[in-house]
Parts: sequence; structure tokens; C-alpha cells
Amino acid sequence: MAVIKSVLLLIVGFIILVKASDVFVDAVSSIATNLKMSKMMIALTVAAFGTCAPELAISFQSMGSGMGDIALANVLGSNVVNILLIVGLAACVAPIKVKNHVIKKELPILLVVTSMFCLCIISHKFGISNQQYVLDRQDGFMLLCFFGMFMFYILSVVQAKQGILEYDKPKYGIVKSIIYSIICCVVILLSSDLVVDNAVSLAELIGVSTKIITMTVVVIGTSLPEMTMTVIAAKKGEFDFALGNIIGTNIFNIGVVLGLPLVIYGGFNSTSFNMVDVTAVFIAAVSLFLFARNDKKLSSLEGALMMSIFVMYYAYVLLT
Repeated sequence: MAVIKSVLLLIVGFIILVKASDVFVDAVSSIATNLKMSKMMIALTVAAFGTCAPELAISFQSMGSGMGDIALANVLGSNVVNILLIVGLAACVAPIKVKNHVIKKELPILLVVTSMFCLCIISHKFGISNQQYVLDRQDGFMLLCFFGMFMFYILSVVQAKQGILEYDKPKYGIVKSIIYSIICCVVILLSSDLVVDNAVSLAELIGVSTKIITMTVVVIGTSLPEMTMTVIAAKKGEFDFALGNIIGTNIFNIGVVLGLPLVIYGGFNSTSFNMVDVTAVFIAAVSLFLFARNDKKLSSLEGALMMSIFVMYYAYVLLT
């Protein structure tokens, strides 16, 4: 009976999540159109930050409880899933066109932030810095600084009125767009919690290991808002939104979801960390940049390749 209940609630959660994401994409696109702003800017901020709420809550809770492994796995896993699985899946559904400013500015920023994150971990791993921790408070300050520079770039672009949209008619008026965006964001977060909670309950009821639950249900589960919104946006041809949501989310994950708890709680050690995980995060960011730069488009073949890399990485994680 408990299994049936978990399955039913899981299905309900997925249905609500998909529908709310569909409306959310239309709402934030309407905000961008009404304000004559770039959809990329909206996606990099409002959508990205809103969908990061589950990861942020998990990070604070885990580090406050002395479980730094969960916080690190949360960010590492989410960033890999966001690019290799979500963008890869979206590209398979509909090839994603990438604009020049994304290739020249937003993607390089993501690559720099990801590289600094990896270097922070490597410096501790190989004894260049304090070996007691995988990451410490100084790393947290550094990650927050990089996030601050990213936000400064966003504000400068908005103030300079770059990336003005064509004057297409918005689906909703400005007030209705904002209201729908807020409501949908809340519904997305609540429905994703419903999905994750019942997936964990289902896994426990059928006897799946904690490791598999963490790497699949928690990491992939908290990435469901990004997944549904990115795929739906790609199908609708909202390429700026589809890619901007992922870029903003990954930068927010590194800079705030991990950086802010580090500053507040200090450093932490890790028993399950290894270089394969860091390499996977770096490869994800590099592959997205190179594929987009190649022909200003993420093709279905490139999407399939990204998903293949994801499968190989997860196979390694689950089998070791």
C-alpha cells in the first residue's frame, strides 16, 4: 500500500512539475518581452536562482549538520547533470541555437567559474593548500567573489540595454507575467520536493542502497525543475532561456549554493571525493563551450555525445 501511494504521488508531482514549468517559461519570456530585455538575462537570474532553491536548502542543511560530503556531491552532481544530461537531452529534442554573445561572454564566464572551483579542490587535494579540508572558508569567499563579478556583468548588460528583443507580442501582460512567474516558481519547488520525497520513500521501500538514492534521487531529483524548463524551452524555440537557465544555475550553484555555506560554516572534509568527480565537472563545462563555439549550435549528435559522457560518469560513480 505504501509503495502504491509513493508511486501515485510521484506521478502527480511530475505532472504538476511539467505543467508549471511550461507556464513559467511563457511567463518569464513575457517579462523579457514587456521590459524589452534579453531573455538570456531573465534566464540567467530569475529562472536560474529560483530553481536553485532546493540545492541551496540541501547545502545549508548538510553543512550545518557536519555532512560536507552531501553539499559537495550536491553541487558537483547538479552541475554535471545540468550540462551533460539536461542540455544534452534538450539538444536531442531540438537542436539549440547559440548566439554570439553567449559564446563570447556567458559561456566563458561559466568556464572560468568552474575552473576556479576545480582548482580550489585540487589545491587542497595535492597539498598546495590546507590538506585538512576539501574546501575552506577562503575558498567560499573566492567563489562568492566570482559570483559577484558575474552579477556585476549581468547588471552592466541590463543597464547598457544590450540584447534588445524583437517587438513580438508578449503572451501575458507585465503584472500577470510576474504573478505567474512567482506562483509557478513556488509550485515548481513544491512539486520537485514532492517528487524527491516520494522517490526516496519508494527507493527505501524497495530496498535500494543509500548511495544510489543520493546520486540519483537527490541530485537528479533537485535538477528536475531545470530539466523540465530547459527541455520545454528548447521545444518552444526559446534557446536563450534554455541555455541561460543552465548557465545561471551552474554559476549560482558554485558561487552561492556552495560558497555561502562555506563562508558561514567554514571548511569541511570529504571521505568520498576523488579527482574523477572534479574532472567530470570540468569536462561538462568545456564540452558545452566547445560544442557551442564549433558551429553556434548544439546539435542532436552533440547532445547524444554529452548524454553518453554522463552515462559513463554515472556508471563509474554507481559501480565504485
